[in-house]
Amino acid sequence: MATVHPSAVDIAGTAWPTYKLEALAAGLVTCLMLALIIGSLQVAVLAAAAVAAARWILGQVGKRRSASARRTDRILSAS
Repeated sequence: MATVHPSAVDIAGTAWPTYKLEALAAGLVTCLMLALIIGSLQVAVLAAAAVAAARWILGQVGKRRSASARRTDRILSAS
């Protein structure tokens, strides 16, 4: 049986894509870990922002690729 992962989560009446929430969580975890390990908040915040931005961008690219693949599947199955 296949599992279905939600593509969006409803927060206060607004649908948030899961990759955005994952990016925020990754940034927060990175910031807290680096702040505790390194002790420098400046470095922790900059690294966390880079991690969150990278996850956000990769999620957006993956979303576009899967949407184009679904579109191609529909076109091929209609023939």
